[in-house]
Amino acid sequence: MMELSEREVEVLKCLAEGMDNNQIAETLMVSVHTVKAHLCSIFAKLKVNGRVQAAVRAIKLGII
Repeated sequence: MMELSEREVEVLKCLAEGMDNNQIAETLMVSVHTVKAHLCSIFAKLKVNGRVQAAVRAIKLGII
């Protein structure tokens, strides 16, 4: 597994709190497009297919 960037970890934390893409974008003051790009990168790095799998994997790995 590749290392997640600080920003990707921030996005994951928001994701795990149940935020949607718009809420994450508002919280982190980035565009929804940027959030989607981070999510694609996170999913690839964690080798998962979705938001729930990403949150579960991140918790199991102690990332969040």
